[in-house]
Amino acid sequence: MKILIQNAEIHDPNSPFHQKEKNVLVNNGRIAEIGDKNYSADKIIKADGMKLSIGWFDLGTYVGDPGLEHKEDIDSVSRAAAAGGFTEIAVLPNTSPSVQTKNEVSYITRNNDTRLVEIHAMASVTRNNKGEELTEMIDLHEAGAIAFTDGLKPIWHTDILLKALQYLQKFNGLLIDHPEDVWLNMFGQMHEGVNSTMLGLKGMPRIAEDIMVGKNLELLGYAGGRLHMARLSSGKAIDLIRTAKKKLNVTCDIAAYQPLLDDSYLSDFDTNYKVNPPLREKVDNDALIKALKDGTIDVICSGHLPHEDESKELEFDLADFGIINLQTFGANLVSLSRSVEWSTLVEKVTINPRKLLNLEIPKIEVEAKASLTLFDPARTWTLDEKSNLSKSKNSPWYGKEVTGKVVAVFNNNKHRIED
Repeated sequence: MKILIQNAEIHDPNSPFHQKEKNVLVNNGRIAEIGDKNYSADKIIKADGMKLSIGWFDLGTYVGDPGLEHKEDIDSVSRAAAAGGFTEIAVLPNTSPSVQTKNEVSYITRNNDTRLVEIHAMASVTRNNKGEELTEMIDLHEAGAIAFTDGLKPIWHTDILLKALQYLQKFNGLLIDHPEDVWLNMFGQMHEGVNSTMLGLKGMPRIAEDIMVGKNLELLGYAGGRLHMARLSSGKAIDLIRTAKKKLNVTCDIAAYQPLLDDSYLSDFDTNYKVNPPLREKVDNDALIKALKDGTIDVICSGHLPHEDESKELEFDLADFGIINLQTFGANLVSLSRSVEWSTLVEKVTINPRKLLNLEIPKIEVEAKASLTLFDPARTWTLDEKSNLSKSKNSPWYGKEVTGKVVAVFNNNKHRIED
């Protein structure tokens, strides 16, 4: 089937057509033509004002499959990811059982060659993500695991983190950690500050993140290797990484919503704003925006963490942390683009995550495989029961109109085009 994407603005720094408006013809899963001609096609997508990039990549999607399929399964996360513009996602190992054997890796990655959304496995660093005993990382790497992390849990054991850094150097593997001092954050519900005091909730101080980032950087300097720190929120933590980048192989990411929301949103105890790391204050959000601009932050992820109603619709202190954000990710990017150049944002969701994981980076050029995301930054829509493709609905934007909608995705000779 020939599909013509007409007059889209191309965003791919590796393409000679970067930031140019062109017609792109996709035929049988490959880019057949790029130019100004109106090539004959079976279907035409009028893309005036839309952005065309290589397929988006989400680093650190949560899916409950296997074991917690009532939150999200492989099929539902694939549908939500495609609707959100992603052609590839790397999933966290916090499942039941955790991703710690070849069987779990194979279960997640099966049929990737024919999927619209390819799903990559990030394997556990420690057994059952408890931080006490290393997994067989070389075997897991050979089975197809693309990175190693305890996912939503920090690698709290100093010697374990040190040995993991050393162990992964055997194959240039990437260690990913969510830096959090769990003891300082024990029983915490939101950012520690004026608002937590006014609401009478136990706070989660910045220092719980800052201390762990500092410790991790010291260990990286001692052991060597490659370390990526996930879902940062603190301005000081970002400053530490900015300085460390001058001499260490360290990278980091943030959830797309982190610089857009602050702890004042929790004033009415809406559990859909309860996330970890917590929404912090404007000073932190400003620091994150600065770090997006200057390259300190390498990757923007969705932070997608689905929960069933029973885990969210209850007292605030009993509710689980997390929101769904695959489908509203593009709307987050539109909001961020008011402060950060679009081309900078796109690089952090396309090229940089693949580069970190040593994966092939698609290109927008003739004869290349069509791994594409077409996005309309002006289209408004509402995430509701009809449009939501996740099994869960724990989103602060549920039932609200947002701006920015994915129109089409292409990958592996498959496509999804919005009606």
